[in-house]
Amino acid sequence: MRSLPAGGSVPRILIIDDDVSVSDTFSRILRLEGHEVWAAVSGEEGLRLAQRHTPDAIIVDLRMPLSSALHILRALRALPGLQNTPVAIVTGDYHGSPGDALEIEGLGASLRYKPLWLDELVTLARDMLTVAVAD
Repeated sequence: MRSLPAGGSVPRILIIDDDVSVSDTFSRILRLEGHEVWAAVSGEEGLRLAQRHTPDAIIVDLRMPLSSALHILRALRALPGLQNTPVAIVTGDYHGSPGDALEIEGLGASLRYKPLWLDELVTLARDMLTVAVAD
């Protein structure tokens, strides 16, 4: 089982969202909650940060200009140490196919809807960080 940081380690969260105001807001809120946070405004940048820092949880915007959340999720699952990292995919609306939704679930991610209010974001992070997942 993979569990969260122990012994006083600060939980690490990566946010990947092309909307700078969203990533800044999410980052600020989660830092105030005591998390170490990295934010990326593109899928490529997010994958680099994920590989470099091996976050404990990842929040990804569904729709971004150059890469979809599914592409990012598949790439994350291929990186060493991130196969079972909790991932939440967030979107303002979901118009994807049922197959995409099943693939998101099959890759171990959850789908959440924006706006995520302060308490919803904090709860999402807490839930993602308290779940032990199998390697």
